[in-house]
Amino acid sequence: MVHVAGSVLDPDLGDHVCLPFDGERERMTATRLFTMNGLRRRTKVVIITHADSPERTRGWLAPLVPGFADAESAGQIEILGSSDTHFTDGRLDPDRMYARLAGAHARAREHGRHGVYALIDASWGAGDAREQAAFEAAANELFGERWLAAVCQYDRRLFAREAIDRATSVHPISPEQALLRFAHTYRPAGLRVWGDIDLTNRPAFASLLTRLEKEPGEVVVDASGLDFIDAGSAQLLTVAAMARPYGTTSVVCRDPVARVLRLIGADEFLAVRRAGDV
Repeated sequence: MVHVAGSVLDPDLGDHVCLPFDGERERMTATRLFTMNGLRRRTKVVIITHADSPERTRGWLAPLVPGFADAESAGQIEILGSSDTHFTDGRLDPDRMYARLAGAHARAREHGRHGVYALIDASWGAGDAREQAAFEAAANELFGERWLAAVCQYDRRLFAREAIDRATSVHPISPEQALLRFAHTYRPAGLRVWGDIDLTNRPAFASLLTRLEKEPGEVVVDASGLDFIDAGSAQLLTVAAMARPYGTTSVVCRDPVARVLRLIGADEFLAVRRAGDV
């Protein structure tokens, strides 16, 4: 059983979290805690439902969250159905989802909120778990500006173990796996990463590097806050550098990460710069 009271329900803005759960009680407890944490952090809370209707969700959630009615009236809480966020004419529409979240961010700023806390019922994708995993991986791009935190709830009764494992791996954060945080950087273009990267969240890291491969000029990956990277994940950095013009990719890191990069020969394709020397 996943313990729902942990930090995954109190994420930082920029976190993209996968939270598998067992049973309705656990789902409802997680929803209550997430909503209360979002209000405490002065974010706009957006709850996207699928198994329940927005009306039914409001009916059981409102009595569990102090001040719920006032917060909803003030625009601090929105409850939406996945049919109005993820789909157009019954077909998955990522652009619509991104636009709805961007709209929520604009409304949050108008009301003095610090960002958006989104809780998403992932059962919308139970019919095609592979398509859903691809959607989740692509969605990581949204979190690099760090105005959005999302927790995606996966019902173990609806998803096979393989599908759950795939879903957690494309999320940078999930219970019982390495925790990765990141932010887009500019001038030069790049990525700042901190935390840990290993087999458990390697596909999520791979999705972040896709953006860098397309950059035309110099790219810097600031890994100075990275505590650990395994050889397989370090190899992804090498592959990304090889896809770019020679000599245009740099990684700034501390000695433990630098040793891994040099061990796999990454320094033949990218510049490894020691944190503190730049």
